[in-house]
Amino acid sequence: MENSNNNLNTFRILFLVQGILVLLCSLFFVFYAFMGVFFTDIIESSGEELDTMPFNPGSLFVAIGSIGFFITIALGIVTLFASKYLKEIRNYNFIFVVAILNCFTGVLGILLGVFTLVELNKPHIKALFNSVEADSFQV
Repeated sequence: MENSNNNLNTFRILFLVQGILVLLCSLFFVFYAFMGVFFTDIIESSGEELDTMPFNPGSLFVAIGSIGFFITIALGIVTLFASKYLKEIRNYNFIFVVAILNCFTGVLGILLGVFTLVELNKPHIKALFNSVEADSFQV
């Protein structure tokens, strides 16, 4: 497990930070869903007939907020797992996929994903992952 000439430890820390930031961003979607509940309450208390409206706009906010919340929580958790696996130098394919997924999360995710993909494609990094996995099968 030679870590002297690679950046895996740096990427491990950055994946940890990215995972925490994504989990914090999920709070935005919670706020978004609560806005939808608030809009629904305003419409119902104003005396406006819900039958005359084609749909309740509050339910759209709740749906988008809920879906966004679950997606960001899942992405945050898998990013934290990628940080753990980088520390253990295992699950090369999982880390590769999470690096690609992080490219969809904004500027920090794009930079982290691209530089991680570049680092993971180096021959000595692939050999490092293969040697660690081969050692774990022999035990």
